[in-house]
Amino acid sequence: MAHVAGGELVTLANGRSRGEMVDHLIALRAGRRALVVGLDFSFSFPAWFVRDLGSTTVGELWSLVGREGEGWLAECRTPFWGRPGRPRPELAAHLRRAEGQVMVGGISPKSVFQIGGAGSVGTGSVRGMPHLARLRDAGFSIWPFDEPSPSMVIEIYPRLLTGPVHKSSRARRADYLAAAPWSVAPPFAASIIDSEDAFDAAISALVMHDHRADLAALPRATDPVGRLEGDFWRPPKIAP
Repeated sequence: MAHVAGGELVTLANGRSRGEMVDHLIALRAGRRALVVGLDFSFSFPAWFVRDLGSTTVGELWSLVGREGEGWLAECRTPFWGRPGRPRPELAAHLRRAEGQVMVGGISPKSVFQIGGAGSVGTGSVRGMPHLARLRDAGFSIWPFDEPSPSMVIEIYPRLLTGPVHKSSRARRADYLAAAPWSVAPPFAASIIDSEDAFDAAISALVMHDHRADLAALPRATDPVGRLEGDFWRPPKIAP
């Protein structure tokens, strides 16, 4: 978790469970005029799967995932894949619309249905979705399903925020930070250079802060696919 306030990175830490993180965000929102939270997991599935589940809104989907998601992960039945003996199946679509529209440095988002293997994002997404309902109940709007508000949660794809840097290289992370426009306290800088996760969190938060005016003007999804699948935020300009 990275927290930027007043243009400065003020927190960079890990170790919380998902539930503890939600507790922290709800507490952090109290007494603040604005708090925009970027979370790095898929907020929904491809629209065809949401409809097949019988969900007509993303809120219904999140409730269903809260009840049945752990069973999906344990069984790894189609459309889920990636565990031993569970190869990639033929599906109506593996990606949400937003995921099929971006590529940064030859890298594109993975399918939320992949719950095992290199780069899989499905497990974290399935376990994250039910927490979005709790954040909504606590007063956060969840973009793009809700109207933007001063207390808002958005889905981020850190690769869109960092640009095509070779993030797995410590040397490249150090080069990126040296060229970046932000001043970062030495202890935070050391963590960013030493850890790819810390790099993603810190740079994403700093880019979000730079574009807070753009975040405030985000439009709510109005088309049927966007209302079910959501979207991730695309910054107008990537730094450095």
